[in-house]
Amino acid sequence: MKSIKPGRGPSALGAAGSIGAIIFGVFWTIMAYSITRDAPFPMIGIIFPLFGFIFIGMGVIQFIFHYKNATGKNRMSLLEITDHDEEPDPLNIRFNGDSKETRIDRSTSSSPRKYQGDYCPFCGEKVEEDFDFCPKCGKDI
Repeated sequence: MKSIKPGRGPSALGAAGSIGAIIFGVFWTIMAYSITRDAPFPMIGIIFPLFGFIFIGMGVIQFIFHYKNATGKNRMSLLEITDHDEEPDPLNIRFNGDSKETRIDRSTSSSPRKYQGDYCPFCGEKVEEDFDFCPKCGKDI
């Protein structure tokens, strides 16, 4: 079965953007604390700096996710079409209990395509005989 995964370039850019979120969170925390530390209501001096910690936490989580997508072999399914033999979907393995040993080999099952031919009927992209989806427009052929 084909899987759609993000490209390595967008994931690398996402990791770089996550570093920006972490830096923003650090500056936010420092600035919010310095501005609100003498506030008449003590909770204000606690609440506003906490937003910086939220940015830092989200940035770290996103950085780990995008870094693994950019450098790992098995990536989260979203954009790039790959065969399950090349890269199994980690979400199926994690949440469906699907493992390499128990996974059904769907590449051997012959499901007839809706449209025959060497080109996608929607966008005209050249397609391989075993493709069920167009690599350019992603439509079911």
